[in-house]
Amino acid sequence: MIFNKKHQASVLKKRNLVTFSNPYSIISDQFRTIRTNIQFLSEERKKRTFLITSTGKSEGKSTIIANLAVSMSQQKEKVLLIDANLREPIIHKIFKIPNEVGLTNVLTNRIIFEDAIQRPGIGKMKILSSGSITANPAELLGYEQMTDLLRMASNSYDIVLIDSPSVLEFTETRVLANQCDGVVLVLNRGKTELEKAAEARRVLELAHAKLIGAIINEK
Repeated sequence: MIFNKKHQASVLKKRNLVTFSNPYSIISDQFRTIRTNIQFLSEERKKRTFLITSTGKSEGKSTIIANLAVSMSQQKEKVLLIDANLREPIIHKIFKIPNEVGLTNVLTNRIIFEDAIQRPGIGKMKILSSGSITANPAELLGYEQMTDLLRMASNSYDIVLIDSPSVLEFTETRVLANQCDGVVLVLNRGKTELEKAAEARRVLELAHAKLIGAIINEK
């Protein structure tokens, strides 16, 4: 699905996608800095799949990953944004796209990967939404099919960004983190407790995940 520009601008502005609605703002410039750091890792160390997670709910993780994906696509990067938060998916709401089929449907072999991909009409960015509701997200994301999907995606896109549930609350995030080239932890200034941040780091280390940095969100 591709929106016309007038409708698209209206939708994205309402959904806090400042990198699209106001690309020359200070906040957009901060996202460009994050984008540059991640691009450096992907180019110099051949890393392409990055998981974005948080210590808890409502820390702004999904808004950040959505803005980051838009920022990367503005540099003509082939970006795939995957919504792997199968419990409370929100990426399809941010971009106002359907969610009848997506990641869960691909993993259960009900649709092929290419047919589940959606185009929001922003550069070369594409989205794989969460898909149909599943009763066993932890088990589903641990399937060999998920490993194969990430391998396929990393071969087809310059950058793959994955939105996931909070790492301290759900085990599937730890499983996913282990399969990715790097993990970025979103912290909320004034809300995230230092003890929780330290615990999240320990959990990721136990999962043999590669924590490459943190983003401090002030909202």
